[in-house]
Amino acid sequence: MTTQQPIHSPFDASSTAAEVIDGIDLQGRFAVVTGGYSGLGLETVRALAGAGCDVVVPARRPEHALEVVDEALGGLDGTVSVTAMDLADLDSVSAFVAELVGAGRPVDICIDNAAIMACPEARVGPGWESQFGTNHLGHFAMTVGLWPLLADGGARVVVLSSTGHKLSDIRWDDIHFEDGYDKWLAYGQAKTANALFAVHLDRLGADHDVRAFAVHPGGIMTELQRHLPVEEMRERGWIDEDGAVNPLFKSPEQGAATSVWAATSPLLADEGGVYCEDCNISSITDPENPAARFLGVDPHAVDAGTAERLWAYSVEVTGVDLR
Repeated sequence: MTTQQPIHSPFDASSTAAEVIDGIDLQGRFAVVTGGYSGLGLETVRALAGAGCDVVVPARRPEHALEVVDEALGGLDGTVSVTAMDLADLDSVSAFVAELVGAGRPVDICIDNAAIMACPEARVGPGWESQFGTNHLGHFAMTVGLWPLLADGGARVVVLSSTGHKLSDIRWDDIHFEDGYDKWLAYGQAKTANALFAVHLDRLGADHDVRAFAVHPGGIMTELQRHLPVEEMRERGWIDEDGAVNPLFKSPEQGAATSVWAATSPLLADEGGVYCEDCNISSITDPENPAARFLGVDPHAVDAGTAERLWAYSVEVTGVDLR
């Protein structure tokens, strides 16, 4: 695992996905991008395919995803295909994994981008809280299931976290909110889990040239906010009284930049297991900084011991492990 120390990156919060991938040739490479048909995911796929990468987009609504991809991503150097997969359904995840493993093409880049946020209480799988089940366990089962292809490709895995991780560590005494639901604590726990997944996957994968990174994309207005009332977004300062988006928010093109940077930058060739933001490795949160809620990574989200414990729990409940 790399130390959580920023490196000299030529990019920053204002950089776009197109800028960070400029000059990088991905001809012949293969990527998997969940949620790659809207918001940040779409811009991530656009950048990768524009550099020549072939991309598969697993989607819960494949017909809709195909329409979007065909309309938005025509004429790129790499091919973009869509196939069915629902992260909230392990049978669906297993079918997708079996399809790709059966085809045998090595995976060079895997970006766990799809997510749900602050949604009403719901249960998926065998009764899992939906945000933890979808954002973490679904991606865990997919990514670990693809291990033979990731190891074959010497892949980079990028797992999207967020500053939401600052809201909650893993709630070992009540992971699935059996004793009262809080949508923001549930989201925070899921984003912490995303970051910890990258920490331990990198530890296990480094000897196979598989490196993993957690990414905070920044504040962006996308379909991720679909469950939030307008009044709540105003209270949080995300939009004003007229509905205009906070000018500090990034565009989707800027929001996709750190994922693409983590997936492709030669600066990260010997790095891994770190949380990144604004196209750089993040610092550990300075609790004295007035912006601590929004900058840096809290220690609990990169703790190696917690990451190992979460991995063991995830293997136990999903039945999926490295093979």
